[in-house]
Amino acid sequence: MFSHPDYDGHEALLFGQDAASGLRALIAIHNTTLGIAFGGCRIYPYAGEQQAMTDVLRLSRGMTYKAAICELPYGGGKSVIIADPRRDKTPALLHAMGHLIESLGGRYITADDVGTTLADLAIMREVTRHAAGATAAAQQALPVTAFGVFEALRATAEVCLDRSDLEGLRVAVQGLGNVGMPLCGYLSAAGAALVVSDLDANRCAQAAATYGATLVAPEEIYTQCVDVFAPAALGAVLNDATIRRLRCRVVCGGATTSLRRRGTRQRWQYAASSSCRTIWRMPVASSTSTRKPSTTSPTRCSLRWRASAQLPATCYAAPPRPAPPR
Repeated sequence: MFSHPDYDGHEALLFGQDAASGLRALIAIHNTTLGIAFGGCRIYPYAGEQQAMTDVLRLSRGMTYKAAICELPYGGGKSVIIADPRRDKTPALLHAMGHLIESLGGRYITADDVGTTLADLAIMREVTRHAAGATAAAQQALPVTAFGVFEALRATAEVCLDRSDLEGLRVAVQGLGNVGMPLCGYLSAAGAALVVSDLDANRCAQAAATYGATLVAPEEIYTQCVDVFAPAALGAVLNDATIRRLRCRVVCGGATTSLRRRGTRQRWQYAASSSCRTIWRMPVASSTSTRKPSTTSPTRCSLRWRASAQLPATCYAAPPRPAPPR
């Protein structure tokens, strides 16, 4: 495990199994310098233990930096369960996971994530004290992440695309969950044209009916001729297999750790040798400095400053975009 490419000095990695419920889970604690490790519990049908371990190591590291950037008194942690949430998620499975979390004695607090809901956390809390979502406020729909992505996208459009608004901007949204669907709402209200994909056909139908979105298959979302690609599903979607397929000008989305760490930058650099076009990849929730500009509108001006400050470090080349069909 110590030689794993995504191991980054993690403090702990726990493997848990419960034969009775079918639980196979991993909990990773990356860094607790700022406080107790905090991060969601993901239930996903991973292809195997190695894929699950890669995900939990990457996600827990990302939580460390998210908490630090937002100045929260928490460290980074994450948990994953190798299972299909539509078929395998049962109260017994959730109780077994709760017991595994409780065995850490408060070193890790879990929350909802892909494949888990607030109702699932309530079941976990029957056997552990270390599950979030217990308050009434936590149970309200708060698409603040989507709004943050929307504001970052507006600032990016201004800095990278020289646009004062999003009217007519073509945006490909990958994933229509708790971030992707409300993001579609913000973008649609601003006049953007949407292309969307999701594994859930009902969500796709909702986006088409509510926001007039064009639907494409999940594997086709990368090749859409759009201005912005907004990943809002699972992480590591920008990898060796997908980067060369992008036909956008900007990548700006809410998916956690969307850029695969190992080899991905080299792929962008390789593409640069045979390309005359650039793609701007905007880190939505990161900043390389604590310096802040003076402004009467902190949110918008801070985003504009953050975007312009980070553009040189996140400019990667990609193949030229073909002309759209006539």
